[in-house]
Amino acid sequence: MPHHVFLIPGFFGFDSLGDLAYFIHVVEALADHCRDAQVDVRFHVVTTLPTASLRHRAALLLEEIHRHASDDGPIHLVGHSSGGLDARLVVTPEVSLPGEIDPEPIARRVQSVVTVATPHHGTPTAAFFSSMLGQQLLESLSVATSFILRTGRLPADVLARLTAFFVRPDAATALPSESLRKLDARLYADMATPRRQPLRSFVDQIRRDQDLLPQISPAAMDLFNASTDDRAGVRYGSVVTSVRGSAVRGFLSAGISPYAHGSHVLFMVLSRLAARMPADRAPTLLPHQRAVLERDLGSLPARTDNDGIVPTCSQPWGTIIRAVSADHLDVIGHFDHPTHLPPHFDWLTSGGGFDRGQFVGLWRDVGRFLFAAA
Repeated sequence: MPHHVFLIPGFFGFDSLGDLAYFIHVVEALADHCRDAQVDVRFHVVTTLPTASLRHRAALLLEEIHRHASDDGPIHLVGHSSGGLDARLVVTPEVSLPGEIDPEPIARRVQSVVTVATPHHGTPTAAFFSSMLGQQLLESLSVATSFILRTGRLPADVLARLTAFFVRPDAATALPSESLRKLDARLYADMATPRRQPLRSFVDQIRRDQDLLPQISPAAMDLFNASTDDRAGVRYGSVVTSVRGSAVRGFLSAGISPYAHGSHVLFMVLSRLAARMPADRAPTLLPHQRAVLERDLGSLPARTDNDGIVPTCSQPWGTIIRAVSADHLDVIGHFDHPTHLPPHFDWLTSGGGFDRGQFVGLWRDVGRFLFAAA
């Protein structure tokens, strides 16, 4: 029987937007490992709703598993960002999810759950994006991310204007802005026509349903963890991301490029939002987790360390497979390596220094974890 690996998108939520695929580089890296290890695998990229509630997203994941893994083959779940929470919820014993599919028979087939840059203990970024202007900024950031991951960069004036909205003193309380709508329209106009409609549909989904945002705040995740149990017999692993000392490293990595410096400024603004992790919400690390973090990062991360979206201290769950110096999208292949086919385009200039060699090594280790019992 083949193994079934389900790849679950997170906060930015798409499986594909026309010719842009969220997990294209991950599938390539894992497939190479499986071929070398002679493991028979079927990969399934989950179609979900970007910012719908965790129960809704978990129910959609359950439907995808039911549809694509009707044989008796073992199941593995790999979730990026909030996708890791969907995976944990699906395999929780006696979970109640919307729909008519009984989760239990499927959950019993799950052998491993790997979470990647997942906010197990919440992210303060969620509170910012829950404000009225913040909700609109999330839509704009999603449009900008789609544009960057296709072309490698935003128009310089669009980058500057988008960053200006994030640094507004009243950004957490301000009303939606017509200027921001015009900024989105500018990006849509610069896209080829076939690419516009899938992205518009994706952003419409974000606009209609943002129940996820309050659910991944640090306070709400405290309740989630109290009511979501790990399943006996399932191996839980996590990939932890952090960009530490990013102000200096980001400045140096930007070189003499004005665009790269502007991109780094936007990353730093997002990083400062994610750095606001309340002291009483930072979890106590287990000894084996502390050992891996010290080995891979050189020292234990501070409460303020993060990957631009999720605090580093929020990410460990189960066995830490690897901790890497990478931002939130670097770790799934969206870093700067445009000569590879398909090309890697960076999300933002973070200064993490993550590269193709580290990416391949990371996902080789993830593959070893997934199929340790194969």
